[in-house]
Amino acid sequence: MHPAGLAAAGTPRQPSKRRIPVSQPGMADPHQLFDDTSSAQNQGYRAQRAPSGLGYPAASASPQAAFLADPVSNMAMAYGSSLAAQGKELVDKNIDRFIPVTKLKYYFAVDTMYVGKKLGLLVFPYLHQDWEVQYQQDTPVAPRFDVNAPDLYIPAMAFITYVLVAGLALGTQDRFSPDLLGLQASSALAWLTLEVLAILLSLYLVTVNTDLTTIDLVAFLGYKYVGMIGGVLMGLLFGKIGYYLVLGWCCVSIFVFMIRTLRLKILAEAAAEGVRVRGARNQLRMYLTMAVAAAQPLLMYWLTFHLVR
Repeated sequence: MHPAGLAAAGTPRQPSKRRIPVSQPGMADPHQLFDDTSSAQNQGYRAQRAPSGLGYPAASASPQAAFLADPVSNMAMAYGSSLAAQGKELVDKNIDRFIPVTKLKYYFAVDTMYVGKKLGLLVFPYLHQDWEVQYQQDTPVAPRFDVNAPDLYIPAMAFITYVLVAGLALGTQDRFSPDLLGLQASSALAWLTLEVLAILLSLYLVTVNTDLTTIDLVAFLGYKYVGMIGGVLMGLLFGKIGYYLVLGWCCVSIFVFMIRTLRLKILAEAAAEGVRVRGARNQLRMYLTMAVAAAQPLLMYWLTFHLVR
């Protein structure tokens, strides 16, 4: 046998080593099917994160920020703000000319204690002694500090409650309808408007110089709705007997309340001048006061008698 063959047969065969090509730094792996682009993306992302210290891309200055940084734009904004303030002031003045918002705030400056005392005064005015309205530096104090001061909260709430009670009364009699309820509310408002106009005309004809304003008249004339509510409710609970008893009491109470309140307003000029009430002009003023007070029970009955059966 050939010595080379013996050597080959006696010596174990060494495994052949595959030569793996070394990839260059800029070259991809030859055995990789797709190129790895994650490193390039990560490098680009790090390049974007580097300028800002918070891990977010640095925000470039927007055109709006550059515009606001301009002194001319700041001046324009200040001029626009001044125009808006002037327009608001002009609107407020025009509103106060037609709707005295400032005066209306006075008539709604009430609290729970005032409302309770006022309702008690309307129902039982016979033992009340001091009917003078308190003043502070020629200005009447707010109603919550003086039970004699007129307010619009009680008349407004009483009117709304009267309409609701009227709807309840009509519903218990199977006569309810939106048109009839609207007619009831509009009738009450129409009578109130006629009362105010008639009193203003009478004060003008009698030439009475008084501090009694139109809003005061609306407040005083609106107090009768309190008695009307009580009468209708008692009529629903106890029938006509309860209605006439409660309404009669409330009619007498509102008559006394109006006499003692309006005489200080209408006869204030004569009392300040020391003129005797028995004069001709003062007699007219007294008759006017009596007429206004006497009209309240009549209207209370007229607006409620058909609601109780």
